Amino acid sequence: MSSIKLFKNAHILSPQDTGVMDLLVAGQQIAALGADLNIGNSNLPVEVVDASDCYLVPGFVDSLVHFIGGGGEGGFASRTPEMQLTDATLGGVTTAIGVLGTDATTRTLTNLLAKAHALDSEGITTYCHTGSYEIPCRTLMGSVTDDLILIDKFIGVGEIAISDFRSSQPTIEEIRKVAAAAKVGGILSGKAGVVSVHVGSGETLLQPLWQAVAGTELKLSQFYPTHINRNEMLFQAGIEFAKAGGVIDFTTSTTAYDIQHGEVAAAEALARALAAGVPAMNLTLSSDGNASLPIYNSNSELVGLEVGQVQSLYQVARQAVLEYQVPVTAAITAITAAPAAVLGLKQKGRIAAGLDADLVLINKRDLTIRDVYAKGRQLVKAGQAIVKGTFEK
Repeated sequence: MSSIKLFKNAHILSPQDTGVMDLLVAGQQIAALGADLNIGNSNLPVEVVDASDCYLVPGFVDSLVHFIGGGGEGGFASRTPEMQLTDATLGGVTTAIGVLGTDATTRTLTNLLAKAHALDSEGITTYCHTGSYEIPCRTLMGSVTDDLILIDKFIGVGEIAISDFRSSQPTIEEIRKVAAAAKVGGILSGKAGVVSVHVGSGETLLQPLWQAVAGTELKLSQFYPTHINRNEMLFQAGIEFAKAGGVIDFTTSTTAYDIQHGEVAAAEALARALAAGVPAMNLTLSSDGNASLPIYNSNSELVGLEVGQVQSLYQVARQAVLEYQVPVTAAITAITAAPAAVLGLKQKGRIAAGLDADLVLINKRDLTIRDVYAKGRQLVKAGQAIVKGTFEK
């Protein structure tokens, strides 16, 4: 296929609504946007893509994926499988951030990095966080700061766990030191240095983060808490956190059990947060793809287990529009510009000349995904994967 692609008559959501126009891709980047674009008398082959009746949006950014699987809460047989390329691409995800989870013994940072490089080679963009649930953080180079400075794919720390019986029960001082190390590492490496925070259903909610910034130079924006739709009390605490300048994340993978036991559906959470006056750029969705979704009884005993799905990311964004009347630009922002901003990914999450050509064509009539392009290369056509991972059938 040609490295030059001309999208004609696309309704572009950048994610702001910029109306119908053409878009030119050259190689891996967006070259130009405008009305009636053409490339003159160039002898280079051009692939023309009819984007009529479609939204053209940025490729989706999934800020929390367990590339190498997760889980193990039910013993070794409950370890979840690794993510495959089409798990992401069929759901429009062109950038994903890999994390460890509860298990940092049999799941390792070296394995996570290797899988990230593999997925990158297969077609999407990947990054990782150093560390895991526990503090002190597991690292490769001896410290969080060193990992961020010396390892290109490491862009933050986490997901460290708070308010959860599976956490290492970190002190406020320990949380502060992790955030400070991430901040310095980010400054020196030109990265966001964000601390991804797994928030459980414990009574302390987000108080450890408020306490961590109190009386210091740390900001709430240094922390990026996820699973904020876990229950109503945490959701309300998240609204307060976001209104104070923090960014909160709603998890799109769920189970019927979780919804029946108080979880706020992610699509509903997004709608309610917007209605409460939280700016769209302070709200994100993430899939928690390939994580284990454990089901516990009142005694914290495991009674069931399901697996997170990366494709739930766009399914929830679409549901927010169709069922909860969320503006399509706000829903797209939550899976593109907003996560890209908090993660410091300046080439991702928006459509503009000079940015990476990560693009998704969405059918206007039913908001289903038609085509997916990552770094200028088409991976999904007419809803079907045309590029698969190395070991996918």
